[in-house]
Amino acid sequence: MLNVLGTARRACDGVTRRDWLTVAGAGMLGTSLPKVWAAEQIATPVAPRAKSVLFVFLYGGPSQLETFDMKPEAPSAIRGPWQPIASRTPGLRICEHLPALAARSDQYCVVRTVNHPQNDHNGTHCIQTGRPIPPANRGADQVDATDIDFPAFGSVISYLDTQAARGAVPAFPPYVYLPRLLGHFAGYDINGQYAGWLGKKYNPMATAIRKRNASDNPFFRDCTDDELDFRLAGLDPQPELTLDRLDQRRSLLTQLDAERRRFDAAQTPATRYDELQHQALSLLMSPEIAGAFDIRREPAARRDRYGRNLFGQSLLMGRRMLEAGARFVTVAWDLAVRGDTCGSWDMHACLQRVMKNHLLPGLDQGLSALLDDMGERGLLDDTLVFVAGEMGRTPQFNNRGSDDGRDHWTYCFPCLFAGAGVAGGTMWGESDKHAAYPVTNPVSPADLAATIYESLGISPDTRIPDPQGRPTPLVEGGQALREIWG
Repeated sequence: MLNVLGTARRACDGVTRRDWLTVAGAGMLGTSLPKVWAAEQIATPVAPRAKSVLFVFLYGGPSQLETFDMKPEAPSAIRGPWQPIASRTPGLRICEHLPALAARSDQYCVVRTVNHPQNDHNGTHCIQTGRPIPPANRGADQVDATDIDFPAFGSVISYLDTQAARGAVPAFPPYVYLPRLLGHFAGYDINGQYAGWLGKKYNPMATAIRKRNASDNPFFRDCTDDELDFRLAGLDPQPELTLDRLDQRRSLLTQLDAERRRFDAAQTPATRYDELQHQALSLLMSPEIAGAFDIRREPAARRDRYGRNLFGQSLLMGRRMLEAGARFVTVAWDLAVRGDTCGSWDMHACLQRVMKNHLLPGLDQGLSALLDDMGERGLLDDTLVFVAGEMGRTPQFNNRGSDDGRDHWTYCFPCLFAGAGVAGGTMWGESDKHAAYPVTNPVSPADLAATIYESLGISPDTRIPDPQGRPTPLVEGGQALREIWG
């Protein structure tokens, strides 16, 4: 009989991994917790299918009934205004305003039964971390990020890569966010995209595209090259700032910091500052990195193929980031104007007009061009492409004239997977007759997280230290969707 924290467990019944961690952490087996972490990270090895992940984040929540889970037999109050068209996937009903994606459905798998209980935009935490959002003071809009949030997928991957490299600075930022950090166009700082309690060292490297003015929506129009300046601030070479001068500055900073640390009792913040400073200097001194962020190096015809709007050009930039060495890239179709229910995928109103004129054509052109381009360049062989919003929309269609729309609905919505051996032309999970709830194979954010991690050869059981230094698994309660791979 084994007693863990006062609870008797029969050894012959099997002891869980959590029990062994508790026992080992307490020193009962003569081992140290770091050794337990190390053992956990190799306990269940997974063969990698991908080198990198591209997450296309349709923030706001695309309607399942106007995209990839149409129900033409449903009553008019449910089915919405448009009809499905034929695709290359038997049984898949795709909206008539997504013809290019319908013609390429043999390149991706549609998962139709994603669901979670966070029926608001805090689902951004669920869909980017695989975890429920923790209670915290998040401001009036309840979407702000905090330092107690679970780390984003990209941050975890960056952390694990850094541990594997024994702290060496990566040659290219491992986690990149395009075209801006989520919410920053509209004055929000949305949760789920950051490193949370892992620390700012593992936050994404983000570009900072600007708008023309407060009411501008660059996702809904063509953008000029001046506006599409994805280069990171400070990366342009300056004639007077030579590599010798940069080395001298680094040497001087090193000396000053060494003296400062003698009087600084708090070593951890200083160490983190040094690491961030080292990364910044590496970026400044690398013409290859600066060039990777310069979209003007792409042929005009290819840029036209993606669409000259901000979403299309951000997808093209995402492909460039993967080629340059990024491990996890998020391209977000974001809310551009605060409170604008007609300007994003959060379609409470204006659904017919805005989806027909902007959202669906932009998604159709940009995503189909991305799949073609990555396939032609061989990137789909070792890149997992994941396309999702944080929610779907209500089955009830609110036909209020010009204010027609659908409200929040997280209880059943689709996502797409492509690349890295995913079986194209397939579907996983079936929704009910109104696309309201899963009928078969419900999929949780934890399942999506396990799928993403396993694709990279990272076991979902892998432990990372939580804010108290205790080992916590990357995924709890989730299973990878192994059925989607061919």
